[in-house]
Amino acid sequence: MPNYFLRPFKDRPAQRLTRCVFGLTLFGVGIGMQKRGNLGLPPWDVFHDGLSGIIGWPFGRTIILASAFVMLLWIPLRQAPGFATILNAVQIGVVADIFLSMVPTATWMPARVALMLGGIVVTGIGSGFYIGAGLGPGPRDG
Repeated sequence: MPNYFLRPFKDRPAQRLTRCVFGLTLFGVGIGMQKRGNLGLPPWDVFHDGLSGIIGWPFGRTIILASAFVMLLWIPLRQAPGFATILNAVQIGVVADIFLSMVPTATWMPARVALMLGGIVVTGIGSGFYIGAGLGPGPRDG
C-alpha cells in the first residue's frame, strides 16, 4: 500500500486543487468580514469598494471586474492566466458577495473590531492555503 503522506505535494493535484479552492473561499470570507467590520480595507479592496460605489455593482462583482481588467493588462507582458488565476478572480468575488448578503454591517464597536481582526486572520490563512497549493498567481499578485 503506497504511503500518500510521504509523496511530494506536487504529485497530488486533487489535494492541490482542494487547497486552492478552500483558500480562496477563506479569502473571500475574510474580505467580507473586513468589509462588514467597517473599520478599513486593504488597498485593492478600497479600490473595489470605491469602484463598486461609482458603478453601482455589488462589491464581489466589482472584484471580478477589476480582476478581469488586470488580466487584460497581462497581454502586453505575454503572460497567460492559469486555471488558478481565473478561479481566484471569480471565486473571491462570488464568496465575498455571498458573505455580504448573509452578514449585516456591525454597529457595536467590539463586533466591528472582531470582524476586522478576524477578517485579517481568515484572509491570511486563506492566502496560505491558496499560495501553498502552488497553482499560480492571482490576477493582482504581481
